[in-house]
Amino acid sequence: MPAAGREAWANHAATFQMSERQACRLAGADRASVRYVGTRPDDGLLRRRLKELADERRRLECRRLRVLLKWECHAVNRKRIQRLYREEKLIFRRRGGRK
Repeated sequence: MPAAGREAWANHAATFQMSERQACRLAGADRASVRYVGTRPDDGLLRRRLKELADERRRLECRRLRVLLKWECHAVNRKRIQRLYREEKLIFRRRGGRK
């Protein structure tokens, strides 16, 4: 919802040339959420290392990779690792069946 409110605010402010306060009132958006700028840390190094570990150890899933990263002194949140694991489309590779 905040992203939609920001878009509506920008549209009203540009189209009708009104103040921020008026545009937010018209769009039904909170002024604090319109001004908010997210600051997420860069995940480049962590993302690279996660991919390397997943390539080295193909049979490990997200939980076990998190433990390996923890051993390497990467103190990371469980949800962050899961998000990166999903975004990189890393999958748990099963073994082949019996023949």
